[in-house]
Amino acid sequence: QVQLVESGGGLVQAGGSLRLSCVASGSIFSINDMDWYRQAPGKQREVVATITNGGSTNYLYSVKGRFTMSRDNAKNTVWLQMNSLKTEDTAVYYCHADAHTYLSEYVEVWGQGTLVTVSS
Repeated sequence: QVQLVESGGGLVQAGGSLRLSCVASGSIFSINDMDWYRQAPGKQREVVATITNGGSTNYLYSVKGRFTMSRDNAKNTVWLQMNSLKTEDTAVYYCHADAHTYLSEYVEVWGQGTLVTVSS
């Protein structure tokens, strides 16, 4: 089993910053891509940022230049640094990973989500 635990959400004023963390644990042999998704009330879940095992990143167009995703493979941890936050960034943010276990199983794992609320 592989688990993801997010932290770092909260309430912040527009223009402020937050840093989300996601730690993977369990029977992990390797982790491939990791992603941050978000889901705002009444909207579909969307991918915000992706980072490969090698550290290459891709971002949702609306967060480019404001959000930065990083990764520490040794710690099985990813972060999402969110700057210049806007009210439209308000959502539950989910960590997602594609991983292989020591039993050679491929697993797709989601965290429980962390709420980010940006006030005007």
